[in-house]
Amino acid sequence: MQHLLRRTRLLLLSACLLAGLSSSAQSLSGQDIKDQLVKDWERAKGYTLEYLQALPPNLYSYKAVDSIRSFAQLMLHLAQGNIGLVSNATGQAKLFPGWTLEKSTSAQTKDSVVYYVTRSYDFAIEGIKGLDPAKYGETVTAFNHSVTRYAWLLKAFEHQTHERGQTTIYIRLLGIRPPGEKLF
Repeated sequence: MQHLLRRTRLLLLSACLLAGLSSSAQSLSGQDIKDQLVKDWERAKGYTLEYLQALPPNLYSYKAVDSIRSFAQLMLHLAQGNIGLVSNATGQAKLFPGWTLEKSTSAQTKDSVVYYVTRSYDFAIEGIKGLDPAKYGETVTAFNHSVTRYAWLLKAFEHQTHERGQTTIYIRLLGIRPPGEKLF
């Protein structure tokens, strides 16, 4: 009898847990997706600024090896990617058109890099805020690729994550501890 009572309790508990799980499932609206994108871009901006602050101004020209971008060039490439890829998604006019930031010697100082990176994140965040979620499924062609506006936003986020991640190695090679990961 005790065995049967335990089994019944276990079945009831399992049923309650499953009911609780299924009742908590919700569909996401376009606005929910937009809100999450904005939240993630704001977090990424703060995280990237921590990376920029981790390195002293005199080390922004550091290259892990001669054949690759300097820390400043890599961060400026990140900024230009934010602008270009998000522009594809949102239709916003690009900031700094016709100018390759990473090749500009005047843009390579710490103050300049921080400025351009910050502006690129602000551009991305404002663009996402201004994009109607009903347009996420529209196809945009750029760089010989036709993908949805939503996919361009995902690619932009992936690009900035990748570029910031590369600078972790630069920072570590200089004996500096990089900022801790910020998933939330």
